[in-house]
Amino acid sequence: MKQEIILYHSFVVLGSLLIFIVLLHMLYRRRNPSAIIAWILSIIVIPYIAMPLYFIIGLRKRENRYKKSPILLENQDFSSPLANKNFKLYTESTEAYRVLLECIKEAKSSIYISTYIFEYDATTKEIMKALISRAKDGVEIKVLADSLGSIFLYITQYRLKELRDAGVRFEFFMPIFKMPLRNYINLRNHRKIYLFDSKIALNSGGNLSDNYLGAEYSKERWRDLLFLVEGESVKEYFELFASDWFYASREKLQPAKEQHESGDFLLHVVPSGPDTQRDVFYEMLLSNIYEAKKSISIITPYFIPNSSLMEALIIAKHKGVDIALITPKEANHTIINLARGSYIRELEENGIKIYLHVGAMLHAKAIIFDNKCVVLGSANFDNRSLFLNYEVATFVYNDKAIKEIHSWSKKLMKESTIGASDVSTLRRIFENFMRIFAPQL
Repeated sequence: MKQEIILYHSFVVLGSLLIFIVLLHMLYRRRNPSAIIAWILSIIVIPYIAMPLYFIIGLRKRENRYKKSPILLENQDFSSPLANKNFKLYTESTEAYRVLLECIKEAKSSIYISTYIFEYDATTKEIMKALISRAKDGVEIKVLADSLGSIFLYITQYRLKELRDAGVRFEFFMPIFKMPLRNYINLRNHRKIYLFDSKIALNSGGNLSDNYLGAEYSKERWRDLLFLVEGESVKEYFELFASDWFYASREKLQPAKEQHESGDFLLHVVPSGPDTQRDVFYEMLLSNIYEAKKSISIITPYFIPNSSLMEALIIAKHKGVDIALITPKEANHTIINLARGSYIRELEENGIKIYLHVGAMLHAKAIIFDNKCVVLGSANFDNRSLFLNYEVATFVYNDKAIKEIHSWSKKLMKESTIGASDVSTLRRIFENFMRIFAPQL
């Protein structure tokens, strides 16, 4: 009996000590008040689950010897965009698939691919077949996939044997079952970058699987965007890939020495994540919202903003800015539907137009400001993309590109229902309650 009492008290003391350490760490790191409240509530409700989870998923910009080195792009801040000779936008999945395969087949010296999800299915089998063929031709090929996003391929790596035997270097970012001290399970590489001969870059919000692209049209396939860049910005996509690749493989890649041609397509490549010293992408989003004079159109699959972004959008609306949000009627995760409901209803209550896209999952990410700038890339309009994942956004300043996205957004609106759906009082209460946990989603 005495031993049980000692054990019980030891358990309580240890738990109290861990709670104190977690709270002290949150205060030391100056965490957002909403994030602190979410963690405190979790610790109160499920203390012995929440505390270990905090050290697994609650940390972001880490400062130790296992941390990924900061990315230092020449143009990373609020500086002028770079000029590019070519920019092409692809809104159809079959077109995106064709362009990707063409770029693989036409590459002469190198192919570098980074993606969050790399499935093993009909689409990727064709991509892998093309990569094997080019590797046998002597083309240097490196593929980087996130180990959690590509978990099924990660645990069945025998499927990569033919690819690797052909000379393709295939690595997984933060492998789950290796390097436990470096494995931050909550900080995932969500970037999608495809580089060819250091001359052409493809960038997208989509991944490599049947869900996102394929040779034949499918009405179930998710709606997404792909864009092609030729010019000065390619070297910035290369720097991002090279930084991620070095962290995963410890191999340094040398940039191409050739000069890139400039042109009329002005692009600003902005990374975000634990390897950036500041949250520049987030700052630029806020800045553009406050500076908007006429209109803001947001296309995103996941809309779970923080209080600053919500306040900025509502203030912009009150200033007379026409704001529209286009998001899926039903997201692919039930918890997302519950977590976003409160924010969508608050926007609607303040006069912001809500379009809920019907049909295949809308996975594209695009934000148009005043028909002067459009933001594309891998980042969603949520806390995870803005503060946790490794992401890359591209600010595009070109009338032709903006008109294409604007025209596409009008098409999406026609495929949508207008306004947030009515729900029960109990559902509203639960949606509002979910705001507490939104910073962790």
